[in-house]
Amino acid sequence: MLIVTHQMQIPLTEFEITFTRSSGPGGQNVNKVNSKAVLRWAVHRSLSLPESVRERFLKKYANRLTTEGELLVTSQRFRDAPRNLQECLEKLRAMLQSVVNPPKLRRATRPTRGSVERRLQGKRRMSAAKQSRTLRGDV
Repeated sequence: MLIVTHQMQIPLTEFEITFTRSSGPGGQNVNKVNSKAVLRWAVHRSLSLPESVRERFLKKYANRLTTEGELLVTSQRFRDAPRNLQECLEKLRAMLQSVVNPPKLRRATRPTRGSVERRLQGKRRMSAAKQSRTLRGDV
């Protein structure tokens, strides 16, 4: 069970987990042992995700999905398969937690009258400084 929040949990049966040969650390052992973890998840078919979270996830991670709409998460950082699988699950948990809460809507604000006045005063000051540097034709 992948626990994202106390309300959202995804059973491991929704994931297709495979192990392949890794190009990571391990010396000669890397040629013999399948330690790279590949986690495949059909996000659009998941029954564990609320619809709003699914939409935000698909929008944010659209470039990480295959043409069939499956998410691939891989890990080959460690020499043993269980730790690589654990890292895949942690990566997925972090991805899901980033879209669990809807983003705050930005409310348009207006600058204060004082800040507008200070900006215009600064522009006048700079303009006057530049004007004083120019050479007039009547010299």
